[in-house]
Amino acid sequence: MFSKLRGNNRGQSLILAARNLLCSVTGPCRFIKILKNRYVRTEKTMPSIGNQGVYEDAAKIIRSAGAIIIAAGAGMGVDSGLPDFRGVDGFWRAYPSYQPLGIRFEELANPRHFHDDPTLAWGFYGHRLSLYRQTSPHRGFAILLAWATQRNVECFVVTSNVDGHFQKAGFPRDGIHEVHGSIHHLQCLEPCSSQIWPNEEDVPVDPETMRATRMPRCPRCGGIARPNILMFGDWAWLSARSDRQSVRLAHFLDGHRSISQAILEIGAGTAVATIRYFSERLAASSRARIIRINPRESEIERPHLALSTSALNALEKIDALLRAGSLGLVWGIRPCLTVVRP
Repeated sequence: MFSKLRGNNRGQSLILAARNLLCSVTGPCRFIKILKNRYVRTEKTMPSIGNQGVYEDAAKIIRSAGAIIIAAGAGMGVDSGLPDFRGVDGFWRAYPSYQPLGIRFEELANPRHFHDDPTLAWGFYGHRLSLYRQTSPHRGFAILLAWATQRNVECFVVTSNVDGHFQKAGFPRDGIHEVHGSIHHLQCLEPCSSQIWPNEEDVPVDPETMRATRMPRCPRCGGIARPNILMFGDWAWLSARSDRQSVRLAHFLDGHRSISQAILEIGAGTAVATIRYFSERLAASSRARIIRINPRESEIERPHLALSTSALNALEKIDALLRAGSLGLVWGIRPCLTVVRP
């Protein structure tokens, strides 16, 4: 479907275009610019919990879409049992050991701790690594995958989540852009090189102190390794892996710009607005409609839809409508994504 990249200039332009579309950033995703003006002022879609008509409208959008973009934030994993760290109280409920120390999520998710107190930093990320490995994606992931693979439509996933659960649920790796990186990949803390490698380490954590008892090391220099994740105040994140994903995303969007698109924005809030900003900017520049699924902060202006409920609940209700055939949906078989690697 897509031609191969030719030349460094073409590749660099696609990376820059994807970055600009994702989060209007300076450099390799260092500063996130929060969108403040939402579309042209029109009548707002009120959040809906039990309005059947809104779910039917959502099913119609999916049925008529020529492409589906899944834009997922931290709320996507809540139904799997993962914490979303919403607010300082939410973070301390998930990690009560940090409350007496007065450490907030924004402070702990900072690369300076890997320099100043690496056992503390890896205690937090080691626990998260183990949690993400042990947790299974909820049924909503399978529902989304079925929509992508059983219909005559293509899809792409854009997520700020670092848990790797879309890959774990069976989504094609070439159709996923992890805008903040992945906990399942490592890099040197310094970094001593541009190397990014798979995280196959076990990081044991003392549950009493929440400190790591063993930490990953850089295979090149022997120094401390860190997750290949974009953190707060992070100037050393190696973005090459994410850049390659963003090139594939740019190809996908370019190839589907002239057709109707459904943007399923799931669990994306305003605290770190990368995903919300991406979906809104994409909708403003293309033939796309947003279905915003979020228990809170779900308001959005027409012609987009708001479902003020959890990811799993919304996806199950929409799926029931599609499966019932009440909207005349015709099922076929086609792979989720066809793309040539750059």
